[in-house]
Amino acid sequence: MKIAFQMDPIASVDINADSSFRIAEEAQARGHELFYYSPDQLAYEEGEITAVGQFMTLRREQGNHVDLGPVTRVNLKDFDVVWLRQDPPFDMHYITSTHLLDRLKPDTLVVNDPFWVRNYPEKLLVLDFPDLTPPTTIARNLDTIKAFKEKHGDVILKPLYGNGGAGVFRLDANDRNLTSLHELFTGFSREPLIVQKFLPDVSNGDKRVILVDGEPVGAINRVPAAGETRSNMHVGGRPEKIGLTERDLEICAVIGPLLKEKGQVFVGIDVIGDYLTEINVTSPTGIQELERFDGVNIAEKIWLAIEAKLT
Repeated sequence: MKIAFQMDPIASVDINADSSFRIAEEAQARGHELFYYSPDQLAYEEGEITAVGQFMTLRREQGNHVDLGPVTRVNLKDFDVVWLRQDPPFDMHYITSTHLLDRLKPDTLVVNDPFWVRNYPEKLLVLDFPDLTPPTTIARNLDTIKAFKEKHGDVILKPLYGNGGAGVFRLDANDRNLTSLHELFTGFSREPLIVQKFLPDVSNGDKRVILVDGEPVGAINRVPAAGETRSNMHVGGRPEKIGLTERDLEICAVIGPLLKEKGQVFVGIDVIGDYLTEINVTSPTGIQELERFDGVNIAEKIWLAIEAKLT
């Protein structure tokens, strides 16, 4: 098959941690042809969805991990699969990409399905499952956020469309920074904020559960660094081996059928204690850590699911 990857710069990825690299590496091992382009090279040209990029060959040698061919313009309808894999922020640039990629249907399979990536951003899809999530409010109005904090005391405040732990603040019952943080966020963004009740179980880790075509295939635990609330690996969280609990499986059983129905092939959910906090569909991570801990080939499972959709 011909596979295109819309992703952040391939030359600078960490080949021992990046999930996009691992997915592409497995595709190459399966005999598929790989093409890489950056999101700003996607275009609509007189009825065709095109991209300017390069065919690539990968190797597991950091700093020398990719050979790129000549720059060329391609029609993405000539490809079997296009991967939507650039990192958030989930801004209008990202949303426009989903609109353009949506026009490849039914000729080309886009993973994850861009229509539902657009309509299911990670911090909003969880609102469909209030019984699984901690108390949550999404608002721009300061009085609304203050009322939530007064009710719950210890809260987490974060940008609605951020990623990687950036801009995440814990505000305990004695904190006096809410108004200043609200001024800071609203000064550069028109987006609402999301505020959730703080879950003390985060000290034991923030579990990333990987689902492939709606089915859980394993989990890693991300433990915050000393003195840190955030457990994201982008900000120093330490990955650890961990199994799936009955509660994890219960959560997956509830959300999995919807993810499968909506074409969300590779999803990473975040679970703290007994609560679902995010459903990551834009550019989830964690494959390589899970493969090392559990000795399983998660990338192979992803490609088996995709290949089954194309037969």
